[in-house]
Amino acid sequence: MQGSANLNVMIKAARKAGRSLVKDFGEVENLQVSAKGPGDFVSRADRRAEEIIREDLTEARPNYGWLGEESEPVEGKDPTRRWIVDPLDGTTNFLHGMPHWAVSIALEHKGEIVIGVIYDPVKDELFYAEKGNGAWLDGRTRLRVSGRTSMIETVYATGLPFAGGKYLPAALQDLARILPVCAGVRRWGAASLDLAYVAAGRYDGYWERGLKPWDIAAGIVIVREAGGLVEPLREGQTMLEDGHLVCGSGAIFDRFAAIIRERD
Repeated sequence: MQGSANLNVMIKAARKAGRSLVKDFGEVENLQVSAKGPGDFVSRADRRAEEIIREDLTEARPNYGWLGEESEPVEGKDPTRRWIVDPLDGTTNFLHGMPHWAVSIALEHKGEIVIGVIYDPVKDELFYAEKGNGAWLDGRTRLRVSGRTSMIETVYATGLPFAGGKYLPAALQDLARILPVCAGVRRWGAASLDLAYVAAGRYDGYWERGLKPWDIAAGIVIVREAGGLVEPLREGQTMLEDGHLVCGSGAIFDRFAAIIRERD
């Protein structure tokens, strides 16, 4: 699919950062790692990837704002547009040598995510979407959410809080309700890829609490352009601000969301 100039800039930056990360991933044991908090690590590779992305995006669009995981937010001269970036989603996987992590870049315009790019460098899979133009994998395959209608055949993704985080009781209650009625739940540790996999029909749905804007921004537009539904967990919440969401294919969304929202 031929994309806009902004999309092409985002894809170029994601691939460039991905190449840098892959080099460091091959030497993961030698990385200098510092702790930001319990279970939340940041590496030299993470920061370098963000610098690469920021340099490319800022050069192309110097007036846009910026919100990145590893740096201070910037209010752009154009207040209607900002980049939302996670240079390495799945840092814990990365640091443990597990090949499931991604680069996530989104463009927000007037409070709405209009373009999303999620790049998995290890598998060389590029998921992206632009509002109104569908969702795509590697520019050749149109992404469509799952069409499964039987709950017992469905597979879901979620995240589990680390180190006894405050959302752990809620997550355990969610699992107690959803596991008896589905084919399984996966916890792979990269929210952006969870959303991309819903868009690709690999998962039937996904939910999580306590996420950051850069974890989910790109995935929101990709799921929607693939025909899926993405909503806050509770009425009145805002996903990017509150960080709680539920998403899935239209075929099962209402039933799935009702189970997850039972406690909320």
